[in-house]
Amino acid sequence: MGLVKEFKEFAVKGNMMDMAVGIIIGVAFGKIITSLVNDVLMPPLGMLLGKVDFTNLKAVLQKGTDAVMEGTTVIQPAISEVSINYGMFIQNIIDFLIVAFCIFLVIKAMNSLKKKEEVAPAAPPPPSDEVVLLKEIRDLLKK
Repeated sequence: MGLVKEFKEFAVKGNMMDMAVGIIIGVAFGKIITSLVNDVLMPPLGMLLGKVDFTNLKAVLQKGTDAVMEGTTVIQPAISEVSINYGMFIQNIIDFLIVAFCIFLVIKAMNSLKKKEEVAPAAPPPPSDEVVLLKEIRDLLKK
């Protein structure tokens, strides 16, 4: 029974909603960054590096062959190509670095906003006893 009660408290506090919102925003942010990398950054970078598309870079270990057929009879089956796709690895590293940098910038912006909120001027401290006494004397002299 304690587990159900703890779960209810967890769900009612809003932790689940906060987590769900964070995940949804994270997925959307990931799509934006993937598009930024694939559609905006990589084409010019590939062009600068000699019109290279990173996703096509690979080291072929075994070339693939087509099936040899005689009519409808298969004489030799097709052999799939075996390769190390290091271009995809490079692409994923670049994606990760850009996502990490964007998250860094977002967190830095949020921290600067928090600092501005903290720096907001507080109520001025109450005047000292001497100032209060001097104001009373001034008011009495005006009368």
